[in-house]
Amino acid sequence: MSAGALLEKYKADPRLFGLADKLSFARPEKILLKNLFGSASQFVAAGIFLHPSCAQLNHVFICGDAEEAAYFHNTLENLTGALNLHYFPSSYKNRKNYRLLNASHVMLRTEALTKFSSQTGNRVGALVTYPEAVFEKVVISKAISENIIHLKAGDEIDPDSLYARLVDYGFERTDFVYEPGQFAVRGGILDIYSFGNEKPYRVELFGNDVDSIRIIDPETQLSERRLLQVSIIPNVETQFEEEEKVSLLQFL
Repeated sequence: MSAGALLEKYKADPRLFGLADKLSFARPEKILLKNLFGSASQFVAAGIFLHPSCAQLNHVFICGDAEEAAYFHNTLENLTGALNLHYFPSSYKNRKNYRLLNASHVMLRTEALTKFSSQTGNRVGALVTYPEAVFEKVVISKAISENIIHLKAGDEIDPDSLYARLVDYGFERTDFVYEPGQFAVRGGILDIYSFGNEKPYRVELFGNDVDSIRIIDPETQLSERRLLQVSIIPNVETQFEEEEKVSLLQFL
């Protein structure tokens, strides 16, 4: 039996319907599920995520550790085909050193927080995380929205002011961008590796005008596709004061 066929059986199970109904109630309720062996928990989670009763709900799945969370996230993506499942790791390289940041993890956290900070009233999706990542405080949504740099093709900007603002936001000026938090300037070309996107942006300037914006490959430095506008997001782990931070559950 294929994974898709097995998921359909889970989705058709009356017990999953009952669970979805309970989760969709406005009043919070504690529910304990037993005897979910192997990948059963991922199939139940996928069934709930896709269930019509939960279509407007956001979900947070807290796994035992980073390895389990990564596996859980990958399985959910494969089962549901959804693009709005966000892996939310710890921002540090290892649990023994809370000073060394992992830039790729910070990018994943920032991308997820930016999505969940948007006040659209619509469903954002789900977070898959683990205790160490939940333990870290996150920046309040207002602080995120107030510190995003928006660039659009056709805009008129002051390049020097933009470079200074990037430095203020913790970006490092380099010859080439290869990890989040860097920007490079070569003539009228500005490359920026935002913490809110998995690949850097290339902004081509004609004087003070934004002529074009593209996504580039950080390894080849070649342009991949054109964009109309982008949002540049700073490092949410280091660029804000402690009083601007709350727990993840308060944020959500």
